[in-house]
Amino acid sequence: MSRKKDKTPQVLEQISILDFAAEAKCIAKVNEEVIFVQGPVAPGDIADLRILRSKKKFKQAQAINIQPLSSHRTEVACAHFGICGGCKWQHVSYASQLAFKERQVRDNLTRIAKVPLPEFQPILGSEHAYYYRNKLEFTFSSARWLTENEIGSEDLGSMNALGFHVPGRFDKILEVSHCHLQPDPSNAIRNGVRAFAEANHISFYELKIQKEGALRNLIIRNTVSGEWMVTVQFAYATEDEIQLMMNYLKENFPVITSLNYVINQKGNDTFHDLEVICFHGKAYIEEVMEDLTFQVGPKSFFQTNAVQALKLYQLVRQYADLQGNEIVYDLYSGTGTIGLFLAKHASKVIGLEYVDMAVEDAKENAKLNGVNNATFFAGDMKKLLTDDFIGLHGKPDVIITDPPRAGMDEDVVQQILKVAPKTIVYVSCNPATQARDLALLDSLYTVDVVHPVDMFPQTHHVENIVRLRLKK
Repeated sequence: MSRKKDKTPQVLEQISILDFAAEAKCIAKVNEEVIFVQGPVAPGDIADLRILRSKKKFKQAQAINIQPLSSHRTEVACAHFGICGGCKWQHVSYASQLAFKERQVRDNLTRIAKVPLPEFQPILGSEHAYYYRNKLEFTFSSARWLTENEIGSEDLGSMNALGFHVPGRFDKILEVSHCHLQPDPSNAIRNGVRAFAEANHISFYELKIQKEGALRNLIIRNTVSGEWMVTVQFAYATEDEIQLMMNYLKENFPVITSLNYVINQKGNDTFHDLEVICFHGKAYIEEVMEDLTFQVGPKSFFQTNAVQALKLYQLVRQYADLQGNEIVYDLYSGTGTIGLFLAKHASKVIGLEYVDMAVEDAKENAKLNGVNNATFFAGDMKKLLTDDFIGLHGKPDVIITDPPRAGMDEDVVQQILKVAPKTIVYVSCNPATQARDLALLDSLYTVDVVHPVDMFPQTHHVENIVRLRLKK
């Protein structure tokens, strides 16, 4: 008779945490075996490690029984830290966050790109380490996540929640009392909506089995100039419930300049294919950057750290080094913010973007700002950027590229090499894929600027600007 396999997780005791690793993890070593550690640890801590997975060359572990000793540590601001999936680096001082992000860029470009690199510019830290986001999305649920202290309790109170998804659990929502990411009155709006719904018996959505309930999602957006947008997603609400909630928001939060709602009975929270009804105020809010105004609608993409985004765009403009007569191609142009920033310094700007809706926003923003020398096109980048397209619109002198995390398509890289603009300014949210692309561009280009920028404090994410010059 065969023995049953022991499924008790292996625990390694009193292990030193050595360094930060990628994706908000840390690293430890036991008998020269690398262990990637998740959990709120920092280099210099001692912790027991519960092994989650064993691979041939490394292990993955969860830190437990942490003895926080590290000099990198700081006091945590948020009561939800460790349960909520955001802000995983709150326990790490901002100075240490910046140092690691800078090193992360350096390591990726050195180890993956393996191209000659200049002296790096110091990482540009965010002016605000908290309350910097201009958009948050909250989910309603009739089956909230129970904390360890609540499990086994006889009095759990209401099981409704309005907050964030617990990592790895699409069906469980953590009730959030105060979020440190968006300025006031974001917390007051969210807490007010929750209390009003409870008091008036408006049901919260059940998103796993029954898929029923009135309230589904709450999106709060704001601008630096003080405009606020609130969009409520209803699922199976009555007209009376919709009117009751929307009038509550209108009457109690006059700061809201754009109040909207959506009826969404689909299998997911996306509403880009659904009608948005403007209940009160304008159908958009406006963000002002220098002399440009950008309209941001309920479905629009816009950088979520607007203060830092402005500094990023200013650096891109600086490194593009435009003299006024250049043709600029803005690849992966999104809603056209960078392209419009550069337009008055160039002969013309050609923006290319995958997402149709983003291109429509870019065109509207160009019209709003009276920019007549910027044109935007939607489509698959590698199919758009052809010899015929370039022949029609002119050979670029400068290319700005800001691709998604996966980096540029290799076909796009090869077309850039074929066109050979004098300057490329490459903005990336993933230094690893950026480094891969730099290696491909090395045959014709020299990297002469590397400038990391922190857009998302309290997280491991980092943006990086690289300028490439055509070799002589």
